[in-house]
Amino acid sequence: MLPGVGVFGTGSTARVLVPLLKAEGFEVHAVWGKSEEEAGCLAKELGIPFHTSRSDDVLLHQDVDLVCIYIPPSMTRQIAVKALGIGKNVLCEKAATAVDSFKMVTAARYYPQLLSIMGNTLRFLPAFAAMRQLLVERYVGEMQVCDVRVYGPSLLDQAYGWTCEELMGGGGLHTVGSSVIDLLSYLTGERAHRVHGLLRTFVQQNGLIRGIRRVTSDDFCFFQMLMGGTGSRSGGVCCTVTLNFNMPGSFVHEVMVVGSTGRLVARGTELYGQRNGSKSEELLLGDSGWVGPEVKEMTLPHLQGLSSMVKALRESFQAHEERRSWARGPVSMAPTFEDGLYVQTVVEAVKRSSCSGEWECVEIMSQEPDPNHNLCEALQRNKN
Repeated sequence: MLPGVGVFGTGSTARVLVPLLKAEGFEVHAVWGKSEEEAGCLAKELGIPFHTSRSDDVLLHQDVDLVCIYIPPSMTRQIAVKALGIGKNVLCEKAATAVDSFKMVTAARYYPQLLSIMGNTLRFLPAFAAMRQLLVERYVGEMQVCDVRVYGPSLLDQAYGWTCEELMGGGGLHTVGSSVIDLLSYLTGERAHRVHGLLRTFVQQNGLIRGIRRVTSDDFCFFQMLMGGTGSRSGGVCCTVTLNFNMPGSFVHEVMVVGSTGRLVARGTELYGQRNGSKSEELLLGDSGWVGPEVKEMTLPHLQGLSSMVKALRESFQAHEERRSWARGPVSMAPTFEDGLYVQTVVEAVKRSSCSGEWECVEIMSQEPDPNHNLCEALQRNKN
C-alpha cells in the first residue's frame, strides 16, 4: 500500500512532481503554498483535494504519510524536523545552513524507522547510475580527475525573492552546486577534505530587480575539491567545477571522470566512454527520451532523475503492506540527511574560500554550536 502524499511548494518542481507521483500510483492529498491563492491555484490545476497556507494542516492531515518538501531553503529545516517528529516520512530539498542541516540529521537519528532522504535527483539519472557502476568496475582505472561544467540561463525569479539572497540559500553554488557536490561524492565514493573557490555576482540588478534592491546570490562560481586519499601519495581525486548562469538560451551539463586507463563523460542524459589507446569515444548509454511535459525551469537531467526517483519511491513503499513502512533497497542510492550536512558544509567552505582566497578545510559539524557563544565569551572577558 502506497502512502498518501502531502506536497510543500508550488514551484516548477512541485508542478512536475505531483503528476509523476500520480502516474506511479501515489495519491496526493494536500498541497501547501505560501499563500492561499497560490496553493489553491496549484490544487485546482493538478486536481489536489486539499490546499492550505498553514503548514500544520498538511503535516497533521490524517491521509498524509509522506511529506515532499520543495520550498525556499530557509524554511526546509523547520518543516522537515516537525514532520519527522509527528511520524511522517520525509523527502526534502536542501536546507539554508549547516546548522539547519545538523538539526535535520539529529531529527532523522531520533526516528530511524522513518524515511528521511534528500531530493538530489541527479543520483537517480540512469547515466550517473551507469557511470558509478562502471567506476566501481574500474572502467577508467584509478580515478584521478573529475571535471564538471554547468552553464545556463539566470536562476533568478521574476520578482525579488529568496533566489536573489545569498543568505537565504540563493545562488548557483547553493542551488546547483550542492547537487554537483553530492553527485561527485556518490560517483567517487569519497568526500572532500579541502576546497578552494571563487564566487561572483555579475548581474546585481535587472529590469525587474532595481532601485534599492540588489542581488547578492552568485551567478558564477568556480571551485576545486580534493577528495579522499589524504594520506596517500596521489592525494586522492582532484575535482574542478564551473557554474555559469549568464548564458540565456543555452544549457550545458557535463560531468567527466578521468582515470589511469580511460575516461567517462556524461553529457546531459547520455553517457560516453573512451579507454586509453582507443581512437574515439563510444556511446555507452543513450538518451531514453522524456515523454512527460516540458518544463522550462527544469533541465532534462533533473526531470529524468526526478522521474526515476519517484519510481524508486514506489518500489520502496510497495515492498511493505503498511503505508508508512518502506524498504531501503530501492532508495539506497538516495542521499541521506547526513549527506545533506556534508554538502552544506562544503558549500560554506567554498564561500569562506572565496572571501579568504585560501584553501579551506571541510570540517563536518559534530555538535550544534551554542547560539549564545559570542555572548558567553563577552561575559567571560568582562568577568576577568
